[in-house]
This record gives sequence, C-alpha cells and structure tokens, in this order.
Amino acid sequence: MVLFATAVTSSPYLHFPKRLSVTRQSIRCSLTTSSVSANFDLKTYWSTLREEINQKLDEAIPVKYPAQIYESMRYSVLAEGAKRAPPVMCVAACELLGGNRLAAFPTACALEMVHAASLIHDDLPCMDDDPSRRGQPSNHTVFGMDMAILAGDALFPLGFRHIVSHTPTNLVPETQLLRVINEIARAVGSTGMAAGQFVDLEGPANAIDFIHEKKYGEMGECSAVCGGLLAGANDDEIQRLRRYGRAVGILYQVVDDLLEAKSSKTKLVDAEEKKEKSYVGAYGVEKAMKVAEDLRAEAKNALEGFEKYGEKVLPLYSFVDYAADRSFSFSDQV
Repeated sequence: MVLFATAVTSSPYLHFPKRLSVTRQSIRCSLTTSSVSANFDLKTYWSTLREEINQKLDEAIPVKYPAQIYESMRYSVLAEGAKRAPPVMCVAACELLGGNRLAAFPTACALEMVHAASLIHDDLPCMDDDPSRRGQPSNHTVFGMDMAILAGDALFPLGFRHIVSHTPTNLVPETQLLRVINEIARAVGSTGMAAGQFVDLEGPANAIDFIHEKKYGEMGECSAVCGGLLAGANDDEIQRLRRYGRAVGILYQVVDDLLEAKSSKTKLVDAEEKKEKSYVGAYGVEKAMKVAEDLRAEAKNALEGFEKYGEKVLPLYSFVDYAADRSFSFSDQV
C-alpha cells in the first residue's frame, strides 16, 4: 500500500504537464536500449499471454468442497484487474532461452497463485489493512478474515503442486523443476517476501530499501529466474536474470510510489501516518526519481549478455520501459 507524505507537498515535481511525465522526463536510458524496446509491441504480446494465463488459472482452480474456500481463492486469483506481470515475465524469460511456452505455463500459473496469496495476506487488517485490491474489495472484506487466511494458505501449496502435476516431463527434467520450486520457496519465505512484510510492519522508516527489495524485488527476480531455469539456463544467465528481475520489480514499485504521490495530494492525513510505506514518503520525490533511473539502467545492463538471442530479448527489454513509463493500460480489455 503506497501512501503520500507531507515531504512531497512542496516539491515542484508534482506539477506534471501531462500524464506520467515524471517518469518519461526523468527516467532515462541509452539510445540503444530505448530504440530496441520501442520497436516491440509489448501490449499485444502481454495481452495475448494474459488471456492464455487467465484461462489456465481458471482451469487450475475449479470449485470443490468446501466451496467457499475455492470461491475465495478464485476471487483473488481471477480478479479482472490483475496484470499477470510475474507469469508473463516467466514465460518471456523461458522463451528467450529457447524454452517452450507450454513448459512455462504451469510455473507461470503457480507464480500468480503465490502472488495472489501474498496479496490476500498483506491486505489483512493485521498487516497493511487495505480495503481494496486490483480494483475490487480485498478478499477479507468479501469473505471475512478467516476465509481470506485459509484461501492464502491453500494457494501457496496449490502453486507448488500445480508445477509438479502439470509441467510436461518431456520438456522439463525433474531436476530443473526442483530448482524452480526451491526458487519460489526462497522468494516467498522468511528470507524473502515474508521478511519484507515483517520489516514493513515493525521496521524503522529508513528500512524502505530493504522492504522494496524483499516485497517487490523478490517476485520479479523469482519470475525471471524461474523462466530461465525451465529453459535450462546456465549459471551466468541465471545471475543476469536474477539482477534483471529484481531491478524491474523494485523499479515498478518506486514508480508506483511516484505516481501515488502525484495522485494523493489531497490525502495527507492518512499519508502522514504511514509515510514509511512509500519510497517517496521516506526520501522525497527527487531521490525516488534518481533511484528509478538507476534501476532502469541496471535492468537493461543485466540483459546485455542476451543480445545473441536476437529479438527474443525484446519482451524483457520492453518490460523495463513499461515499468518506468506505464505507456499503456489494460483497462480497455478487462
């Protein structure tokens, strides 16, 4: 949950001449990388994959007994406002290295299940206390806190089970699947996203870097790495995907903080109470913009070793620019 802080109110950067110009003017990269992604239609690529992933998620969580748990799970996982960024990044990384899209779909679905589970739990009153998520009421406001907790608890193991039971064994060796499962478990566990949520709740305001790295960087890193593992990436490629995914994940949230600052000028009371939850609230607009610019460059630098794969790297390049610029919306498609 990103909120606005008093420190931003006097900043001249808040007077944007046009939509999202804060990111377009201030988050720059080299001419080479800009031109690379500018020629790729990310919206069509993403939308097509999104439709396929939505269908597979619908099939992956049929309503069984007890029905209310499954309805609660489906409510969050199948939310129309979901962009499916983690699964799409996973598929793109897999295809970059020559992997089959069919090999990536089960893990892509699992990533979305795990992501949804973390959001359900983060939204609880005892955590971030968010009343809405993805354009609809939060899970606990519809099904109650008890059912929301159970739905999140059920989605985590279902994701792992889905990987094992649905990944074609002729496309992905079991040893690679074990590495994928280990990667996801690491990302969501006590040294990953759970650690970030704990520090978000209990840590000091100057821990915002750790919070962003763990709560948002871990999911991006895990998504890219899992795609590479499914395709049989070597150690150097995995490390590049790790740096890339983490940078994109944090970049997306820092830009969210900047955009929330712009839209929340009239929400100062709530913002002041929880200013540590926002990078802008902790450090101000100018530093957040500089961090975003650095993350954009870092993500693209991590992809330089993949130029030998030609156009297959374009989706990943384009994700970086989208994270910074938000050049399109899915609102007309959901």
